[in-house]
Amino acid sequence: MSSLRVSAVQYKLADIASFEDFAAQSTHYVRNASEYGVQCVLFPEFFTTQLLSIGDEQGQPLAIEQLPAFTDRYVALFQSLAAEYNMHIIGGTHVIDVGGGKLNNTAHLFYPDGRVERQAKLHMTPTERDEWNMQPGDGLQVFDTEFGTIAMLTCYDIEFPEIVRMARAKGADIIFCPSCTDDRHGFYRVRYCCHARAVENQVYIVTTGTVGSLRKVDFMRANFGQAAVISPNDIPFPPAGIMTEGIINDDMLVVADLNVQLLHDVRAAGSVTTWRDRRIDLYGDWQ
Repeated sequence: MSSLRVSAVQYKLADIASFEDFAAQSTHYVRNASEYGVQCVLFPEFFTTQLLSIGDEQGQPLAIEQLPAFTDRYVALFQSLAAEYNMHIIGGTHVIDVGGGKLNNTAHLFYPDGRVERQAKLHMTPTERDEWNMQPGDGLQVFDTEFGTIAMLTCYDIEFPEIVRMARAKGADIIFCPSCTDDRHGFYRVRYCCHARAVENQVYIVTTGTVGSLRKVDFMRANFGQAAVISPNDIPFPPAGIMTEGIINDDMLVVADLNVQLLHDVRAAGSVTTWRDRRIDLYGDWQ
């Protein structure tokens, strides 16, 4: 299949009282996407930190180290949603315990047939490293789907050109970039880099971020986000490379149709052929 209808969720964070509240909100977005015939939906980075606002018996928010305790329920929920709605779901990122007291910020891909694939974030921001003791992932994977090969590169990862080159070299045509930024500076760093990576590698980028606020949870009290589906800047794509985008900081989702064959066409005979014309004799290649 060379075409795909995708959706990206601007997930509104708000304090909740139970896992069931989280499940109901997540289900709402998937059900909404299904009404538009979406085949693949993307949730933001760190959206499961909403579970920390449930708090303990004293009403204090849970610590980041306690978030992996929800992993089994998170996985079961999104496996069920992917199967029920016959949809591929990139379940944003969730913090998992990888042993030895180490935490990974990990993107999850849920297939309709029950399979689950994971990609740990590869580059840690100072907050992740210093405040939340996160560890970077140690390898890049790409994932085959019925609509093509994809990669999941989370937020800060998209700011490193080499890793996206690696994903394209491994065959990825669509990069899903879940993000979480707290202000306009961070948001535009990610957004502008998404556009640059789409031009450099002639790929689609599907990105989204958290909106709203978790008043009880440290480092999640402010969110500035917007979903977008980004293409190369060439005919037959939109001139600005924006196939769709949401309303900044609103509670919503966006939908776009992607034609993978068009990527192959512009790589072969576009106005520019940036993927083909890279000078690996001068600066090497990343594979």
